[in-house]
Amino acid sequence: MPPSSERRILYWYSKGMARISAKNQVTIPVVVLHEAGLRAGDPVTVDTLGEGELRVRRTERSAFDEAFGALTGTYPPGYLEQLDHDDAKR
Repeated sequence: MPPSSERRILYWYSKGMARISAKNQVTIPVVVLHEAGLRAGDPVTVDTLGEGELRVRRTERSAFDEAFGALTGTYPPGYLEQLDHDDAKR
């Protein structure tokens, strides 16, 4: 068995190592999600903290956020843009 310091380093690597895919996606290790109290499907916000550093945090969704997009497809394509254009002419 490796010495204690080596085990900590190996745990750190296995716990937190991830890569950014060609589609700019990151798979967060399950251990890290569990420790943060996050689960698959939770809405999160990603913020920039500085060069090479991001923060991922749970986002509470409001009733507006839940309803946003509920009427998608109700109007034909371009209809709302045409209304905006007509309003701008007035």
